[in-house]
Amino acid sequence: MRPRLASALVCTALSALSAACTEAPSAAPDATVDARLPSPDAADDAVVDALPPPPPAEPGRHTVTVTDTRQVVPSDGLPREAPANHSNNNLDVARLGGRTYLAWRTSMNHFASASTRIHVVSSDDERTWRFEQSLSRDTDLREPRFLVLDGRLFLYVSRLGTNALAFEPRGISVSERRADGSWTPLEDLYEPGFLAWRTRTERGRPYMLGYLHGENEYLFNGLPIDVELLTTADGRTWTPVDPARRVVYRGGGSEADFALGDDGALYAVIRNEAGDDTGFGSLVCHAPPGDLANWNCHGDPRKYDSPLMFWHDGEAYLVGRRNVTATGHFDLMRRDESRVSQAVLNELDYRNQPKRCSLWRYVQSEHRIAFVLDLPSRGDTCFAAVLPGARADELVLYNYSSPLEGPDLPWWMGQAGDTRIYRHELRFEAR
Repeated sequence: MRPRLASALVCTALSALSAACTEAPSAAPDATVDARLPSPDAADDAVVDALPPPPPAEPGRHTVTVTDTRQVVPSDGLPREAPANHSNNNLDVARLGGRTYLAWRTSMNHFASASTRIHVVSSDDERTWRFEQSLSRDTDLREPRFLVLDGRLFLYVSRLGTNALAFEPRGISVSERRADGSWTPLEDLYEPGFLAWRTRTERGRPYMLGYLHGENEYLFNGLPIDVELLTTADGRTWTPVDPARRVVYRGGGSEADFALGDDGALYAVIRNEAGDDTGFGSLVCHAPPGDLANWNCHGDPRKYDSPLMFWHDGEAYLVGRRNVTATGHFDLMRRDESRVSQAVLNELDYRNQPKRCSLWRYVQSEHRIAFVLDLPSRGDTCFAAVLPGARADELVLYNYSSPLEGPDLPWWMGQAGDTRIYRHELRFEAR
């Protein structure tokens, strides 16, 4: 199965490259691209024995340690109505009324499938869980996102297609938990094709950060993706935070998240996988207090996949995937190639590297991202959610990973295998 999957991934990239070249002959790569593609057969045996060291840690106000890790999915504490499949990844958590709610995607593997389910469970101790609901739509569902608004609990999910080797955004849907504990059926909302990356409430105001035209990300067609910052009064009707700036970023970026500082300033990261004039990798952004849709961004060659940002005691922290290579870069800096060729080569190299899920911080005085530590993780990993801990200096972080006791795998091999959900406790001690 795995050699066939790897072959399909390579062929998909080449097909996209061919299509892009047909539509834009001037962007055609040179004839040597095929020779530089990684061998899928070799990748099947590419368990990594020796890893380059992580980047030097740059702690800010805190010394951060992981004080506890335990597996949540699969586990004996889950209800039988929410069986875990092989792949358990995209997740979110929320607290309301003394209970913790966990939603996660479960399927045969990481890739799009009509058999995908979003399970929702709740708990009063985060060990024994009660069944809430299980969502399916005969298409792929992912990116579950909770929003607590005026004592109500909403769950948003993103709908995609069923082609395992395509990215087909269809839109978002919402389900609300009723007062009697039941949930409303999924209801489609906002614009077709829009995907919600993060929902949260900051200083009493609800936000949704998402993107439109995400299909352009893997078509290598050079067409832009729009990142939008929205708000709502009822959980169903979403409008721009600033009607004059509905789009906070337009280019090759998609997944994005932000944190608000004590003074109301915004600090954000956008995954820039498709690339723009700054290169490929990520965009590090900020906006002034009172003007949150006025983003100022610059490039970073590292790609912080599945970004989660949060503010804690004067620091803007980021949880995002780390590429385990000597530089950690996603951008191979092949400026001798066309942008289409660069995008394909970046993707293929990235898929063959091992990964970690890491804690970073936004250095506010320099508007750059600094490494703090690796979370327990390996293989296919990093789609985190955060909750307050039992103490003021503790946070609880839920995340998924290939089995922690397993070998280090290239990312694509992890995506084809088992993944599990873990609960970590982090302590932030003042320095």
